[in-house]
Amino acid sequence: MHSPRERSEVRPRAGWMVMGKGGRPSALQVCRVVAVFLSLFPSVSLQCKILKCNSEFWASTSNSAPEEEFCTALRTYTSCVRRTARTCRGDLAYHSAQHGIEDLMSQHNCPKEGPTSQPRPGPPLLPQSPQLLPDTQERSDGPEVCHYERSLPRNAAPPNYTHCGFFGDPHLRTFNDDFQTCRVEGAWPLIHNKYLSVQVTNTPVVPGSSATATSKLTIIFKNFQECVDQKMYHAETDELPGAFADGSKNGGDRHGANTLRVVEKVPGQHVEIQARYIGTTIVVRQVGRYLTFAVRMPEEVVNSMEEGDDQDLYLCLHGCPVNQRINFRSFRARAAEGSGRSRSSAFTYQTARAKCKERLPVEDLYFQSCVFDLLSSGDINFTMAAYYAFEDVKMLHSNSKRYHIYEKDSFLGNRAPGGQDLLLLLNVLVVLLCCTLHL
Repeated sequence: MHSPRERSEVRPRAGWMVMGKGGRPSALQVCRVVAVFLSLFPSVSLQCKILKCNSEFWASTSNSAPEEEFCTALRTYTSCVRRTARTCRGDLAYHSAQHGIEDLMSQHNCPKEGPTSQPRPGPPLLPQSPQLLPDTQERSDGPEVCHYERSLPRNAAPPNYTHCGFFGDPHLRTFNDDFQTCRVEGAWPLIHNKYLSVQVTNTPVVPGSSATATSKLTIIFKNFQECVDQKMYHAETDELPGAFADGSKNGGDRHGANTLRVVEKVPGQHVEIQARYIGTTIVVRQVGRYLTFAVRMPEEVVNSMEEGDDQDLYLCLHGCPVNQRINFRSFRARAAEGSGRSRSSAFTYQTARAKCKERLPVEDLYFQSCVFDLLSSGDINFTMAAYYAFEDVKMLHSNSKRYHIYEKDSFLGNRAPGGQDLLLLLNVLVVLLCCTLHL
């Protein structure tokens, strides 16, 4: 019996179809899949030029050509993608292109060093639906290989399940139970590992405000040879489908529909995606005009990554970059002192607290997030966003003692040091200096 980590080392890299030398046309489908990603994230494509690299590669390989020419085109494609690294680093399509190039070069035995060429002009690349190759390889593995817990070695310790949530203006609870309030406008990766990738697009809630909320969400379940075809789930405001982008509700017929499936709990409001083969459950909701995301995932899957991957911007694992975090405590203190209405809100600090108390009686960080959202946006729906985020914690978090999380438990990087923090640090330094001089 092999764990997902062990199985991935003897299989082609997850996320890309098996393509022999006779299947060269499928290389074009790689570009088309990436083009679909970019069409979903226009705010990113204005800065990230990965689409140009994809279209040039597609044009240069649109007609059959000798293997040597195909390898030359791949090396040219590699150089183009490398030049986009700075602007595309946080983009899902950029990482997908990187993995696709590596697999294609391996499958066609292309040397990394060699000549490159200018691409031949061709028609523009239009967004198309991803097309998947049928998997005709014979397998001897039984259905248990597609059930995460059953695939673990005998007598192994039970897996440690972790949780990440993303909701509201937005608020992030990482796999390490750090709680942050962030700006992160535009497209950002929440999860990126061997088995799946999740990307959100956040838009400003109120013009001129630093608060944003999630208006688009894309989840890529990568091709896993024993169990599922590659599947994409895409949701956006007023469009929460009960199926994958190709219209299917499961990951294929390899080992039954339950290996990967979409379950529509409440049409247009609540969808659950169950990925049994990696022990993962994802909950996506639309509350008001915006989306929320929650996931339960084994720690082994959380930390899995392809060789060469850079996960610095993987929000669920590392949190939001420091320059993207909102000083949650200072905002609340100013609101409490002023006792008046925010310019963008019909709520005072007292009325916001009273409204949040109706749904969230415990004054933890979910309650505080609710207050923040009402003051920053005036949108009453954010009360329910915080409420459902906590309900998802109760369903997905493995430790009932950690359901509630309080400010003293939260990640210190969630706020910049204030005057009281600096004064405390100064006092500590003075005491240490006095002790040193005394000795």
